[in-house]
Amino acid sequence: MTPGSPSANSHAPVDQVLGELHGAVQRIAANVERVLVGKPDVVRLALVTLLAEGHLLVEDVPGVGKTSLAKALARSIDCTVSRVQFTPDLLPSDITGSSIYNRQENDFEFRPGPIFANIVVGDEINRASPKTQSALLECMEEHQVTVDGNTYPLGAPFMVIATQNPIEMEGTYALPEAQRDRFTARVSIGYPDPQAELAMVDEHAGHNPLDDLRPVSDAAQILRLVEAVRRVHLSTEVRRYAVELVSATRRLPELRLGASPRSTLHLVRAARAQAALAGRDFVVPDDIHAVSIPVLAHRLVLTAEAQAARRSPAELIRALLQRVPVPTAALDPSAAFVRSMNNNNAGTPR
Repeated sequence: MTPGSPSANSHAPVDQVLGELHGAVQRIAANVERVLVGKPDVVRLALVTLLAEGHLLVEDVPGVGKTSLAKALARSIDCTVSRVQFTPDLLPSDITGSSIYNRQENDFEFRPGPIFANIVVGDEINRASPKTQSALLECMEEHQVTVDGNTYPLGAPFMVIATQNPIEMEGTYALPEAQRDRFTARVSIGYPDPQAELAMVDEHAGHNPLDDLRPVSDAAQILRLVEAVRRVHLSTEVRRYAVELVSATRRLPELRLGASPRSTLHLVRAARAQAALAGRDFVVPDDIHAVSIPVLAHRLVLTAEAQAARRSPAELIRALLQRVPVPTAALDPSAAFVRSMNNNNAGTPR
């Protein structure tokens, strides 16, 4: 076992683990914010998604920095990175790879596609056909690719950062519900305020800051931090609260489709990462609140009546957060995080 491996890190003191996490996150955030000016909340959510072993969907109008966010995060980590420009004529094999006949070996050999990287940047994902979009389903959920009956595992860490324009834009396809459900969180960058836009003009007009970005972390460190986030304590009360919140979306009359059980898993994983970034080794209901809209809103499908009334999924989730009772029982972490970090035989809670 090497000192830098995740298993070796599981024996480290809790203060040391959280200290390393905070230091790494601050360096990555500062790096990304050199490119995406004035959007610290967006950068934080991207880091929460990374530490929660999830995938991020960045949705907004053209020109607000969607691709810059994805590229800056990818360049801040010293790992394998690939970029796919989604177009209507893109084929599934252009993403996953294909089997090519080798005349010298007299056999077929697999040529990996761009999905075989630690961070995959998918630009304008909703410009590709649904058939091509579906090539990502197995990759994002099971971290593997199946081609011609053979299964090839993807490396770790593995994260897809996809950008898309609003569906009203010409030449786009709606992402299928099954694919949206595989994205841990969705974020909208929005227009910068005048002061941030002025700073962007001053800094970016004559030079692209992406050219100066250097890695401030690496894949091995990210794996150690992910392992630490997995072991953040989640009490029974908070688990039950997360389940009740997600279940409540399935009973809303304004929705044709509520949140899936997968979204419950993504919600608690993101809440663990949120707690770790806040310096805590246990999850509180505020962590659930902080990530509930980015994690749940893009999975909900409104009824025609709700759409006509201009209701939004985010609005419905805010109402649920006010209605679903927050657990009032005292949360007693009782050093559970420390025990799990130092217990050789402890399983990894997911």
